Amino acid sequence: MVSQSLWKTSTMLWPFIFVLCLGNVVATETANSQHTGNVSVANSLETTSANILALQTHNSSIPQSKMAGPKASNPPMCLESAGIRDAFKYINITVSLVVFLVGIVGNVALLKVIYANKCMRTGPNYLIASLALGDLIHIVIDIPINAYRLMAEDWPFGLVVCKLTPFIQKTSVGVTVLSLCALSVDRYRAVVSWNQIKGIWVSVWTAMKITLIWVISILLAVPEAVGFDMITMNYKEKHLRICLLHPVQTTQYMQFYKSVKDWWLFGFYFCMPLVWTAVFSTLMTRKMLKNAQNALSEHVKQRREVAKTVFCLVAVFAICWLPLYLSRILKSTLYDEKDSNRCRMLSAFLVLDYFGINMASLNSCINPIALFLVSRRFKKGFKMFTVCKGTSKDLLPKINVGGESKLSYFYFKYYLIELLFTCT
Repeated sequence: MVSQSLWKTSTMLWPFIFVLCLGNVVATETANSQHTGNVSVANSLETTSANILALQTHNSSIPQSKMAGPKASNPPMCLESAGIRDAFKYINITVSLVVFLVGIVGNVALLKVIYANKCMRTGPNYLIASLALGDLIHIVIDIPINAYRLMAEDWPFGLVVCKLTPFIQKTSVGVTVLSLCALSVDRYRAVVSWNQIKGIWVSVWTAMKITLIWVISILLAVPEAVGFDMITMNYKEKHLRICLLHPVQTTQYMQFYKSVKDWWLFGFYFCMPLVWTAVFSTLMTRKMLKNAQNALSEHVKQRREVAKTVFCLVAVFAICWLPLYLSRILKSTLYDEKDSNRCRMLSAFLVLDYFGINMASLNSCINPIALFLVSRRFKKGFKMFTVCKGTSKDLLPKINVGGESKLSYFYFKYYLIELLFTCT
């Protein structure tokens, strides 16, 4: 049942949510009393607004004469400094390390399962493989950079990496979102006409969809590379370099993008896949109810299983990404840079932001686990590297090249995932 699968999946999320909430409480209490650590200036990558520029004498790659939009006025100094307690930083780093390791192992194993089993090389599974690849990029780029930003004050990586990092981040998220949308449409089309596309055209059509997904994701991420910039500043007697979406852009288009960015990300990268899935799931359900006489056919059973898998992936996506988008929307609507008490609110938003970042990273980590729980085919694939007809003896020599050690290593990785996430 879908509800049972979602219950199992949500049960796995709660230990991480509890740990991050504990850090949230600790850090928020610190923001209201004595701070043991200042906000890392490198955190400006996503959270700094124009007010921080009032504290600096800055230089950037954007010439002052070419900047579009109004000049930022100097806000009043905060009555107290914003800060995140060291305890939260260590908790965050620990959780990030676990998500990083398990996410790499899980997604690599998922890609190997699809690659090693011919029966799993289907259109939907290729889309899932594309999603897993996007998740891997998200894990490899996002987690180390976010961990560094939390602990460090300076950005030592230069302008190219400053522009490339948010570009890759948004590309990977776009691949995830568009892959989920494509899976929803694919499931609906499969119900409407099971044999609509056959033979080699399945591979061609799937390749076109995956290529289109990556091209659109890359194009939508271009404004991030254009808008992010390096700024040098003097902050508390330190000469620092920070990487951020520059508060004053060179063109009217980028100024508009900056002003609507939070709502654009929330609408396209969060609401759209949910609405898309809801619409096509409703259409698919109505179609399947009309064909109730074929409810026991093998094709219908397969459709239901894949539909359940897609629904579970979208539900996990919604749970994991909601805190981050909620943090960004609340900050854009409630935060007032002219308020002298704003730093107390900023401390809470910074902690909520990092809670959301970790939950978003958890989505990339937990997708392989969700597939293992809700899909019989992926469960067999994770266990034995084969599907469809039980263990394939013809396939084992291909997996066991070099001896039993490689097969044993895969089972070690599989049981590592199982122990970490299913023993709840």
